[in-house]
Amino acid sequence: MPQNITENLEFQELIQNHCKEQLDFFISKGIDFSIVANISNITFNPELPNSIKENLSKFSLFTLTGYTFQSAHIKEECLYFEAGFGKDNFGSLVQIPFSSIFQIIINDNIVFINISATLENINQNPKNKSMNIFKNNPNNSKFN
Repeated sequence: MPQNITENLEFQELIQNHCKEQLDFFISKGIDFSIVANISNITFNPELPNSIKENLSKFSLFTLTGYTFQSAHIKEECLYFEAGFGKDNFGSLVQIPFSSIFQIIINDNIVFINISATLENINQNPKNKSMNIFKNNPNNSKFN
């Protein structure tokens, strides 16, 4: 096992599953929440203009309430929601992998922390990494 538990793939998967379960619970119960996320692996569709994106912190706060909360859903290993950004309320569909969610906040109380989200090289999906390692082995080429 790695000396740093945050780099352990099994631990990361455990934390990501816990994050997914909490978000699913809050969405199903209609409980507004905020998240702090490492933006390095966040996808915006359409892409945010540079004038907005360059003003985002490495760890940015997203508050899901109102329409943004109503649009929130979980698909596979990510949280999706629609949000408006900047003074012109530029609309974008936000896709955040659970591995990038650092905190979940309810009523100013931190209810979830993912210390693995602070790593420089966040592993978006440990299962995919394991599969890629498996496929890259020449002895397993028949599975590609």
